[in-house]
Amino acid sequence: MKLILASASPRRKELLASLDLAFTVDAQTSFVENIPEGMSVEEIPRYLSEGKSSGFHRPLEADELLITADTLVFLGDEAQGKPHDREDALRMLRELSGREHRVITGVTLRSLRSQESFIDITRVRFAPLDEQDIAYYVDRYRPYDKAGAYGIQEWIGSAAIEGIDGSYHNVMGLPTEKLFQALKRSGVVCTGGK
Repeated sequence: MKLILASASPRRKELLASLDLAFTVDAQTSFVENIPEGMSVEEIPRYLSEGKSSGFHRPLEADELLITADTLVFLGDEAQGKPHDREDALRMLRELSGREHRVITGVTLRSLRSQESFIDITRVRFAPLDEQDIAYYVDRYRPYDKAGAYGIQEWIGSAAIEGIDGSYHNVMGLPTEKLFQALKRSGVVCTGGK
């Protein structure tokens, strides 16, 4: 099967490449993110990944498998999306400071023959951050393309994350462990990758 990663995220591309799999990137989709009212927190990332998959810009070929994903940060039941600007990023990090939050990624694998979706949940604990630390991180790393306004693989992950319960790669945007098992179940890969 030819794997297609339907994501413009450089982190997802890097994570999928770490599995030693050959793939192409094609992120064109017509899907518009409108979350139905009353949807539970855990359903939202799966719903978004399935929407991105169904909105893929062209029909799949018989030998193609499409991978879509969506990652959200939840503080309680409130989604922390990508910050709009500097002030929004500062606000998000103030809210995450000294607290635990959940990172939930929904992943969908679709071919002409089948579709499988799953979620992965990681709990992340932030140490208390002072205003100087928050401003340093936002101004130096400009995390405007990251849910929750942070990247665990950057300075803030080393300096301020006290611990995680679950997949580190999930916090980066793609739960590679669960994805690899799903690809094995689908017969796309054998042990050892390529």
